[in-house]
Amino acid sequence: MIETIFASLPGSYVTGVIDRDSVYYFSMGTVKKTVRLTRDGCVVENGRTVDNADCVCKTDESFFLSIWEDGYRPGMGDFMSGKIKSNNPAALQLFLRAFGK
Repeated sequence: MIETIFASLPGSYVTGVIDRDSVYYFSMGTVKKTVRLTRDGCVVENGRTVDNADCVCKTDESFFLSIWEDGYRPGMGDFMSGKIKSNNPAALQLFLRAFGK
């Protein structure tokens, strides 16, 4: 399911949401993805292809699915408990908006 979601990202990207190029790195168990967003498009790469991403997100697959599929939005408690980890939670919100979420 996670692979399907990431494969669909380029086709579901909403242009105009991102105002500067950004790189996101997702680590969910065995799934590792780098996602590059520009004003005009999205490229998904397998693995970690950058040393320093603008936003890093580490969580498990089921929690990611609840965010992506069910519309759950992590709160402070989720970050404090370590259920989801990120160096830039605000950028995660922007990422979701860039895909109409």
